Amino acid sequence: MNRVASNLHARSIVLVDQLQNGIPKILVCWAIAAGLACALRLSLAVWGLPLDRQLTGLLPYILVVGAPIASLILALRWFRRGDRLPQPTHRLARIGRWKQLDPTAARRLPFYGVSGLMASLLVGMLLNVPVRTLEFLTAIPAFSGAAPSWFSLLFTLMLADVVLLSSLYAIAFVAALRRVPLFPRLLAAIWGIDLLMQVGVAKIMAGAPDLPPVVGTGLHDLLEGNVKKVLISMALWTPYLLLSKRVNVTFRHRIPA
Repeated sequence: MNRVASNLHARSIVLVDQLQNGIPKILVCWAIAAGLACALRLSLAVWGLPLDRQLTGLLPYILVVGAPIASLILALRWFRRGDRLPQPTHRLARIGRWKQLDPTAARRLPFYGVSGLMASLLVGMLLNVPVRTLEFLTAIPAFSGAAPSWFSLLFTLMLADVVLLSSLYAIAFVAALRRVPLFPRLLAAIWGIDLLMQVGVAKIMAGAPDLPPVVGTGLHDLLEGNVKKVLISMALWTPYLLLSKRVNVTFRHRIPA
């Protein structure tokens, strides 16, 4: 068992190193794959339409592809100091008994870093971007400018959802990768925003006039699925973020007392 655990941990170190050094490649691959997927979705709706309406339909998909890229690049600048950023003034994670360390002592400990289970969390946050985008592309038809009012509202809300949440998860990914002290509470805040977005979209669309029942049912299933995924993530990762020795050493610079 010790050999298996050691091998898994070694692989997680390699994975984290690949993520750290492969960000430019990740961005290029995302731009190509997401761009092609959006182009395919858009071409089905705007083929044969006047150029001005084609350009109008293109703008939302530029946001879908470009927002995560811009957010990740900005996060790399915001968090360039990484774990040298100051610890929060008030500690919210108070479960357990802990001994505070100075940053230099924390970095010397074997549990310091984002390998192990933290590598899985890194991958999960990064995968949120293509997953949310794919859900948007498959569930919401392209907007070509001529549509019922309920569809215009639905498209706008779901576009805001995918752009905002994919951008936030990209920022959280960088914060974790750079070992930013605020990462645990940043991820908790993003989970909260995610839940509020799903509930908000549901409430707004419930009052939309002339919403077809079949669309309402499909939207309900989509939003309910998103809520369940967030709640599952919270249930799985919150105990880890609060109690893990690695998380506490890396992000809070403390060890069990």
